[in-house]
Amino acid sequence: MIKKVLIANRGEIALRILRACREMGIKTVAIHSTVDRDLKHVRLADESVCIGPPPSVDSYLNIPAIISAAELTNADAIHPGYGFLSENADFAERVVSSGFIFIGPKAETIRLMGDKISAKEAMIKSQVPCVPGSDGAIPEDEAELKQMAKDIGYPVIVKATSGGGGRGMRVIEREADLLESVSLTKTEAKGAFGNDVLYMEKFLTTPRHIEFQVLSDKHGHAVHLCERDCSMQRRHQKVVEEAPAPDLPKSEREALGKILVEACQAIDYHGAGTFEFLYEKGEFFFIEMNTRLQVEHTVTEMITGIDLVKEQLKIAAGEVLDLPEKIIPKGHAIECRINAEDPVSFLPSPGKITRYHPPGGLGVRVDSHIYSDYSVPPNYDSMIGKLITYAEDRETAIVRMQGALTEMIIEGIKTNIPLQLKILEDKGFQKGAPNIHYLEHILKKDS
Repeated sequence: MIKKVLIANRGEIALRILRACREMGIKTVAIHSTVDRDLKHVRLADESVCIGPPPSVDSYLNIPAIISAAELTNADAIHPGYGFLSENADFAERVVSSGFIFIGPKAETIRLMGDKISAKEAMIKSQVPCVPGSDGAIPEDEAELKQMAKDIGYPVIVKATSGGGGRGMRVIEREADLLESVSLTKTEAKGAFGNDVLYMEKFLTTPRHIEFQVLSDKHGHAVHLCERDCSMQRRHQKVVEEAPAPDLPKSEREALGKILVEACQAIDYHGAGTFEFLYEKGEFFFIEMNTRLQVEHTVTEMITGIDLVKEQLKIAAGEVLDLPEKIIPKGHAIECRINAEDPVSFLPSPGKITRYHPPGGLGVRVDSHIYSDYSVPPNYDSMIGKLITYAEDRETAIVRMQGALTEMIIEGIKTNIPLQLKILEDKGFQKGAPNIHYLEHILKKDS
């Protein structure tokens, strides 16, 4: 049913989508900004359309330009990838109203799960465990606000209902800091998301970040594809991801997975999605649902053998999900995000790549759009690739990743490969189950 897909993204995820389409016999349209005309997927796509200058707001976030490109090339569907417009309900709505298939969930579902308050309400109805906190937006009355924080119990965290990417949130340790912290977070949320509504939750001190991948079709069928551990984070940004989560009892995976399948059916979810949780002392606490493909979808593909992008395309085309009700993971996979940045200061390092040599060997996968003489522009996210290793067990996957990182050569710019090697060599990481603050602790200790 889908013969031509417009890829509304750039970089490695655009190339990943193109490869899946090519294997399915689907033609592709690459859109790009003026600075991205030499991207690998632009060169490989059946057609390409320049949609604007380098700033994202004038190109990859320019909805009229993207719709016009789809009309010009007679595309059937639009795949948003991740980032940019992937979780923009208005974009999804505009795509459908313009006569195209949106490869993702319905606009109303994106809105439901994109708002942290309505998402939490929906999850509570579906018996998904949630973090103790406010039932909705925090009150304006100062006395009520103080009482709410006291009832939840310090430390608490306030978050923007439209937040994401580590922005629009603040941890509050004591009542004396409450009012000022709320005011600052409101200002930050308004500037970043155009919405200053906040909610409050109990702040868990040493949780792990565990997320469950789901697929759900338009016919009421859903399945979960096990979980990933994304606890190695810097400033709420994931650095290393792995699947399955180390030391997570099988019984807990199966119990929560069953609930999440039912939750997908309850909200009439279509496509690939991820339920994110904090996990502490044997308990899961829902924090959000990402209504799109995740950066770290690769590790799930490695342990299940299921191509998530192909499944997205099939679901969008109206096909019935043709997967077992119970997915059994096999082996272990680790992903390291490769960023064009200084490994110590974390400042972006755009520029021309003078030499590039990707690693290889058994169980090594590289998802990247870079090549020798490619110039990394300063206009977008610093991630230039993902390095994934797979093995029959976690220990071997770690050793394989250490070897792959050592083999990977990227010259002309700085990358975070030295940081990734440091993480892989850390004894705490090797033992498994670090919490979300662990990497910050390592960095602080070494500074």
